[in-house]
Amino acid sequence: MSIHLSHADWLALFGQYLFLSLISISGAITTVPDMHRYLVAEHGWLTDAQFNSSVAIAQAAPGPNVLFVALMGWNVGINAGGGAAAGVHAWPLGLAGLAVTLVGILVPSTTLTYLATRWGHRNRERRSVRAFKQGMVPVVIGLLMATGWVLAAANGAATEAPWHLWLLTAVAAFVVWRTRIHLLWLLGAGALLGALGLV
Repeated sequence: MSIHLSHADWLALFGQYLFLSLISISGAITTVPDMHRYLVAEHGWLTDAQFNSSVAIAQAAPGPNVLFVALMGWNVGINAGGGAAAGVHAWPLGLAGLAVTLVGILVPSTTLTYLATRWGHRNRERRSVRAFKQGMVPVVIGLLMATGWVLAAANGAATEAPWHLWLLTAVAAFVVWRTRIHLLWLLGAGALLGALGLV
């Protein structure tokens, strides 16, 4: 895939990630739906496959899960440099895309988090601080559900999934919510079911 990005496009990409950084409640992963809207649907700078593989590779790799933002930026830059067929000649733009998106997503939220946590720790006994923390729980859950929906919809799973997959999802969510079974056991069970071809 080959695209053309002007200086204004690079600046707009940086501004978009600055904005997303400030609304990324509970981590950058919660802003995936808006990243998809901006990069894939609105501008066409990434394909659905590039977008999904950026998220999947970063989640599977060791290290912070915010690395998916760097992979998205890398892919945008590579596409702007002529696509994967351009080889190493596209790498400088890939690195530029990586830097633009990663700096954009990290600087505002890191600064705000540092200042807010210092203030919140000093005022942790206030009723308003405790209420704010409790009120954020449903917001975070809703944003994570929206992220899952966008990733599933890109693969056609959101609208075409058989009923047993929806049931399996509901059972897994219930087990996580109501038991102390470690999440890795559920991931292992899901991998086993997938390897056996049952899901």
